[in-house]
Amino acid sequence: MNRHRGIAATLSVLVMGLGQLYNRQFIKGFILMAAYAAALFYFIPNLGKAVWGVVTLGEKTQGLQKVGKLMVRVDGDHSIYLLISGLITLFVFVIFLVVYILNIRDAYLTGRLRDGGGEPAAFKQSWAHLTDRGFPHLMLAIPALGVLFLTIMPIVFMIMLAFTNYASPNHIPPKSLVDWVGFETFANLLTLKTWSRTFFSVFSWTIVWAVIATATTYFGGMLVAILVESKGVRFKKLWRTIFILPYAIPQLISLLVMRNLFNGQFGPINQYLSYFGLGKLPWLTDPIWAKATVILVNMWVGIPVSMVLIMGILTAIPKDLYEAADVDGATGFQKFKIITMPFILFSTAPILIMQFAGNINNFNVIFLLTNGDPVNGKYQYAGSTDLLVTWLYKLTLNNNQFNMSSAIGIIIFLIVASLSIWSYRRSRSYKEEDMIQ
Repeated sequence: MNRHRGIAATLSVLVMGLGQLYNRQFIKGFILMAAYAAALFYFIPNLGKAVWGVVTLGEKTQGLQKVGKLMVRVDGDHSIYLLISGLITLFVFVIFLVVYILNIRDAYLTGRLRDGGGEPAAFKQSWAHLTDRGFPHLMLAIPALGVLFLTIMPIVFMIMLAFTNYASPNHIPPKSLVDWVGFETFANLLTLKTWSRTFFSVFSWTIVWAVIATATTYFGGMLVAILVESKGVRFKKLWRTIFILPYAIPQLISLLVMRNLFNGQFGPINQYLSYFGLGKLPWLTDPIWAKATVILVNMWVGIPVSMVLIMGILTAIPKDLYEAADVDGATGFQKFKIITMPFILFSTAPILIMQFAGNINNFNVIFLLTNGDPVNGKYQYAGSTDLLVTWLYKLTLNNNQFNMSSAIGIIIFLIVASLSIWSYRRSRSYKEEDMIQ
């Protein structure tokens, strides 16, 4: 009774599309068999080499070889090219396996339909089903492939680099090969004095920066929004326009202008201070002053974002709550504490968490304003205002320490993901949403 489903599934296991041919779905079967033949044509010469490349990262280095009286350059294995090409091939192979499994499932279901006395769908019916009910999945498959190859694969590649010795000067292909070293990179980062001192110092400043930058922009934006929306304040549209201008101007321009304004030698701010008999301040050249400066400038750039967000929430708070509070004789501070603040926190808690995570990775403010400077002689390739993300940038592009930068990238991800998930799950908005579901 179950003869067709078993035979169709078995044939599809042997050759993709053969089960469809058995079920008399000839066009679908020939299309799947053509795809199977193309896959074999690609994987037979490439799959083994891909696995070998990922496992060994190459065996022969580039160099010169004497042939007769001439020195001939001999091309060697490029470890990083082998790793990238191997990952691409393995990802394509995983996609092929998924399609192969779906082919078996399709043959089995069609065979079960035949066992029940039904007729297999013709190609026109299958095509109509795909373009009608299956259309969302068909369209989602395209961005899903993009995410797979443009997001997930680079992340996997970065993670794998952290377990190699891919770094200057001794392990840069094609002159030399890259080797797998396990957790040695992480051990060096956390225990080797030259690296650990820099890591823990930069990590501490990153957390301090993220907390202060988030708090100042959030509560600063809240204060401005409440003041603008207060009763008795005239020209509200004008005030909104003025305070939104720092956000409307491209951040690149704002930060570069600020960098010139705070320049210790010829910056206008220090020149104005000298007119009043005050000494020039080392805004960007002293570690403490530089950290205070980046926090101050970040407030200028970030407060408008919080202001606009909180203004929208203030307009959504029911006015009858304030009227009832007035009847009960509540003061302005009591109304803020009991009505305004809970509404704002409830609505903005997820955004606040996102801002905190974003400030941990706030590359623009630090890089464009100070470039991580001033230089700190105790640090390894880092300055006094460098965050983990800007230090990672310097390690990658300026110093070719790819394995160490990958390890730092993994640590940043773990910090941001764990703190974000923990904070979000403790927020009131998440708990109430979970109760509703």
